[in-house]
Parts: sequence; structure tokens; C-alpha cells
Amino acid sequence: MTSGVVDGLFYELHGGPVAGREVVLLSSGLGGSGAFWAPQMAALTERWPVVLYDHRGTGRSTRELPSPYSVQDMADDMVKVMDALGLAKAHVVGHAAGGNAGLALALSHPDRLGKLVVVNGWSRPDPHIRRCFDTRIHLLNDTGPRAYVHAQPIFLYPADWISRNHTRLQAEEAHHVAGFPPREVMLARINALLAFDIDARLDEITHRVLISASADDMLVPPLCSRRLAGRLPNAEFQQFAWGGHGFTVTDPETFNEGLVKFLEGV
Repeated sequence: MTSGVVDGLFYELHGGPVAGREVVLLSSGLGGSGAFWAPQMAALTERWPVVLYDHRGTGRSTRELPSPYSVQDMADDMVKVMDALGLAKAHVVGHAAGGNAGLALALSHPDRLGKLVVVNGWSRPDPHIRRCFDTRIHLLNDTGPRAYVHAQPIFLYPADWISRNHTRLQAEEAHHVAGFPPREVMLARINALLAFDIDARLDEITHRVLISASADDMLVPPLCSRRLAGRLPNAEFQQFAWGGHGFTVTDPETFNEGLVKFLEGV
């Protein structure tokens, strides 16, 4: 593994070198940390070099954001990471915010994108998504980061998985609270997602796209993914019966199987 920093963005390259090879870049959701993708790394690095990075404002990256901040800025940061590694293009796998950034990348830098996988993404804000984010904003503003982080699993995981993984979640909660970004950074990231709307431009995205969703997602209704897949010219739709918003964590074996099959497909 090699690591570096470009324009304040921390990144890692696993399974290199990259010369002459297809490369997979993983982009996380609202939390922003590349560590989110740990359950996918073994399956992917057996086949491709894999790039992880921490979104601007999160993890080991700079806490400073441009103002205003948008999903397009997230897409531009992917390009900066690719440039730092000398990558002409990459396959992008994005979860929620990362998937939306991948869609923005497809529109603004189509030549830099190979295949795209969007996990629990959307093309325009949905009323239920707004309700969930409004609740999280109130938790953060009225109570603070600890309450925000404590409530996080309710939005991310199925209830039975939360019960079985209570000890694990307690340990992760302490870690997430300790590394929580400044409030204004998290609010800017949430507001960027709420402002994201490329619905009128979906027919411009001609890349091969896999849209993945879970039927029991509490944060992003699967109807958003179904609609997105139906509007994209060259998309496949994959829905899981169980796993919640974070089904890449709760059922990684099933997700990884479909992910590898799509990326390997001609």
C-alpha cells in the first residue's frame, strides 16, 4: 500500500502498480472515510489496484471546504486523486454521497470514468431523504456530535443487525465521536447532498452503470435507485432484500459477488 496527500486529500493505493491496468476508485458516503470500504477490499484487490481516499472535510483529509460546497466539488476531488496517481480513468464505486459524486463525474469528466457503481444513490432529493437529513441536522445543531453519532446506526443498519452488533457499534461510536468533523463541515456536506439534482441530465450519462439498493434502506428509499436505473441509458439494477443503507457492511459477501461480476463484465 502507498499513500499520499493532494490538495489536502488523503489517499491510499492498494494492490499497485497501476500501469496498464484497470483501477477501481472507492468513494464513501456522508461519513467520508475510505475505511468504510474495508469489507470490499480483499475481493477487489485480488483483481485490481484499488484507490481509497477520505473526502474533503473528513478522516485524514483537510477539514477546510470551499464555500459554497457541492457534490460537483466531490467529483472534482476524485479527479485530483486520479491526477495524483497518474490515472487517465478509473472505475468508480460510490456509496450514497460517493455514488452521487460519481454521477456528477460522469457528466463533468466523462473521459475519466470507466464503469460506475452507485450504491443507494439518487438523482434528485426525495421527501423521505429530506426528512431523515432534517432530523440529523436537528440532532447535530440541538444536541451535538455525540447524539448525532449515537443515532447514526438507526439510519444505516437493520434493527436486528444493530442488536447483534451492539458491542461493535459502541466501540465505533467512540471512534467516530473522537474524529467527528467540525459542525459547519458536516452541515455543508449534508446541504450539498440536499441540493444535488441532475435529474434532467440523466440521459447524458452513457457509461455502464450498476445501481445497487436494499429493500429495507431506512435513509434512501429503494424507489430512488429504481427510478435512477430506469432513467439512465445503460444501467443495470440490483436490489437486495435485506441489509439497510449500509448493506455493503451488513452483507458484504452478497454485495461483493455482484460488484465483481459487474466490474469484470465486458
